[in-house]
Amino acid sequence: MPSGGVTAALPSGTVTFLFTDIEGSTRRWEDDPDAMRAALTAHDAVLRVAIEAHGGRVFKHTGDGMCAVFADAQAAVDAAVDAQRRLALPVRMGLTSGEAEAQGGDYFGPTLNRVARVMSAGHGGQILVAASTVELVEEVDLIELGSRRLRDLSEPLQLFQVRAEGLGEEFPPLKTVDAVPGNLPVQTTSFIGRDAQVAELATLVGAHRLVSLVGVGGVGKTRLALQVAAELAPSFVDGVWLVELAAVGDPASLPDLVATSLAVTPQAGLSVAESIAQALAGRNLLIVLDNCEHVLDAAAELVGTFLAGAGTVSVLATSREALRVGGEHTWPVPSLDVGAGVASEAVSLFTARAHAVNRGFRLEAPGEVEAVTEICRRLDGIALAIELAAARMVSMSAQEVRSRLDDRFRLLSGGRRRGLERHQTLRQAVQWSYDLLDDDERRVLGCCSVFADGFDLAAITAVAGGDDELTMLDLVDSLVRKSLVTTEQAGGHTRYGVLETIRQFAGDQLADTDGLTDVHDRHGRYFAELVLRQWDAWDGPDQRTVLDWADAEFGNLRAAFRWAADTGDVERATAIAAHVPLIVWPLQRFEPVTWAEEVLLAAVAADVPQLPRLLVAASLCLYAGRPDEGVAHAQAAAALEAEGRHDPFTDGWSGLLEALAHLFGGRIERRVEICTEMARRDGFARVVGLCGLTWALPAIGLAEEAMAVADETLAAAREYGNPFWIGWALGGTGRAFAETAPLVALAALREGLAYAEEHRLPFWAANLAQDAARLEATHGEFDDALHLFSNAIDAFHRAGNIAFLAATLASLTVFFDRFERPDVAATVYGASTRQASIGLVPNLPAVVDHLRSVLGDESFDACVATGAAQSTADAVRYAHRQLRLTRREIDVDGEVDRVPPAAGAR
Repeated sequence: MPSGGVTAALPSGTVTFLFTDIEGSTRRWEDDPDAMRAALTAHDAVLRVAIEAHGGRVFKHTGDGMCAVFADAQAAVDAAVDAQRRLALPVRMGLTSGEAEAQGGDYFGPTLNRVARVMSAGHGGQILVAASTVELVEEVDLIELGSRRLRDLSEPLQLFQVRAEGLGEEFPPLKTVDAVPGNLPVQTTSFIGRDAQVAELATLVGAHRLVSLVGVGGVGKTRLALQVAAELAPSFVDGVWLVELAAVGDPASLPDLVATSLAVTPQAGLSVAESIAQALAGRNLLIVLDNCEHVLDAAAELVGTFLAGAGTVSVLATSREALRVGGEHTWPVPSLDVGAGVASEAVSLFTARAHAVNRGFRLEAPGEVEAVTEICRRLDGIALAIELAAARMVSMSAQEVRSRLDDRFRLLSGGRRRGLERHQTLRQAVQWSYDLLDDDERRVLGCCSVFADGFDLAAITAVAGGDDELTMLDLVDSLVRKSLVTTEQAGGHTRYGVLETIRQFAGDQLADTDGLTDVHDRHGRYFAELVLRQWDAWDGPDQRTVLDWADAEFGNLRAAFRWAADTGDVERATAIAAHVPLIVWPLQRFEPVTWAEEVLLAAVAADVPQLPRLLVAASLCLYAGRPDEGVAHAQAAAALEAEGRHDPFTDGWSGLLEALAHLFGGRIERRVEICTEMARRDGFARVVGLCGLTWALPAIGLAEEAMAVADETLAAAREYGNPFWIGWALGGTGRAFAETAPLVALAALREGLAYAEEHRLPFWAANLAQDAARLEATHGEFDDALHLFSNAIDAFHRAGNIAFLAATLASLTVFFDRFERPDVAATVYGASTRQASIGLVPNLPAVVDHLRSVLGDESFDACVATGAAQSTADAVRYAHRQLRLTRREIDVDGEVDRVPPAAGAR
């Protein structure tokens, strides 16, 4: 409510708002209401005196906080500093400047939303300032906090912290969306209305593990779900993850898409759904499943499986009908309010979107209010339909749009509507836009509908059967202007997309013609051919560009493979499945390995030219804990290469994968034999052979031999130019010198981590993190060690890379032994023993012997058995908990005792 103390007129124009809030006020009221009441009285007095002394006005109280406005930005900052110095309670403050008009003793508009979010991101005693205020002040000492995503805001804000004498300077991380794990996209448009609905849904998701937003297509289910998810993000420590199901054509592929979105790799002996449930067990996260309606049964089965197997996971689903899963709470999403006329949510949405495409649009123009209100009413308040209509404001008036609705939406004009399905209202809106297209535009829009995850100009030109990109550009531009195709700029390149409802409508139109098969064939052929070109570029210095391409086009690659495999086009399916697994290996994405294995029998029967490459790709199953199958695939590839009947493949690939599979199968000596032979060759084989030696030799007590070839390995990798092998060589240098020259090793690993970040190599970022962590703990920064261990564990767990996850747990065994926590070390060791890949960890046998001597046989065996009985998720949780406890102990003690390695472990 407006403050009764405001008697003078509130300032308008460019003003600065100061919002405050007491941190932890609810707990304080519950613990001691009388003390809190007295403290709040003093708090109010301090704030009001400081605000009014600097020319500000308090115009509203919000719970235990105040909202004040200043005509002068410098005065607002000074008032905040003055008050903060004298406040006894922990008060967080936020300041933002912008245009605002006072109405009835209050303010409205986007600046108010921004200042509220800025304030909410801070902590008690902290003053946060948005860039809009910083631009208006001069005498303020600021700490730049960077560009941050705040809940409910469409774009990131540049934030600063005020630094002044008497104020605290060190605070916990800001409570911003980007501080929370997950993949929620930044919304490019403002969220209008539905505030009460967001609050209600946030409460429901907290009380029910499955909440489904149901309603007609285009009513705003997705946008509402994303808003709720963003509000709840801080409540889920393992993040909020969006899985967009719109691109799923085959319900059977739904688990694969979900697994990819959550970075889960299918495990041997488990279905993909069971693998997801196992990977998510014990993780506190929210999954947003968007657009379930076309794969309803598959979505229901999958959700039921991982809700049953992962008790700490919550799901927020959007669909046109309920999933009908036990425990589901269904929440119908209503249309936007229209009854309030010009003050309604629907009219506000139309106005905002119309203004975005036409800055000259004014609702006050003669006849516009009535026309817009009628448009929104006849579109039943359906958000997407309103947005499509508003987009026409770029070249039409609202009255002209209304006249077209009279022609195209007679079903909405009233009268008898019995039996009318509400989704037809949106279909009519899309049909109206579709009817305005010429034949070429309709043909191109139909071709757009076969893409998943968007497309570029070259792709749509090829899939549409054209050869002139400039002509295609004109057609795509026309579709963009008509709001039927979206655009996104990234890295100087334009990528196009299609709203899901439009995509489904255009796909239906395409299916009604005889061109559906031809369009899908062209799509599959284009990406199969493009994969081969990208593969040639991958094995060189331009690898980062290929990785970015593979990430952007992953949905299209999946769709192209799926179409080829389902239609029996073995050669095209093989072309994709033989190369994509290797291309995305640096990204630590292993779903395509299952493609290679899926098509393998058919490819063998057809004896396709690229069969050796397919076998090499399939051998990457070694990371999923199946090293023996990896060996068999790699050996079969080598045998075919020796026959010379198939397409040639770079010499060394089959040997590389066989050696890796032997390593993860515990046969390290065999890996050394293969790598030694490869290192004698030229080119690629020599590079990967040397890399393999630097990694394997220390594990069998031959560190001196590894050090002897470390420089040669790094030089060979750099000369070859492929960043993936350079990352491998840097990691090999770290392993070679780890025991005898740890500072040299640590420098190489730190360089490797930076290199992996620069060149987008998350596979090496995780691998080198575990090695660096072990060395940082004893020779570097202890906090860095804990952070690196946590990162490696999370990365391998999410990716389903259980081979390296086990090796990381084995490294933790060494870590906890050196810091005199033998029971923890033995338990973690037990959890690691399911994989032979633990043989990668240098001196692990000596550490195990040391643990047995310290604990005694009985206690040691009991700890190992406890760890071995843990599920993967339990082991990960246990490791994280012990790392947190270690950090807490160090924080309390204030120092780290550097314990030397266990006896015999050098």
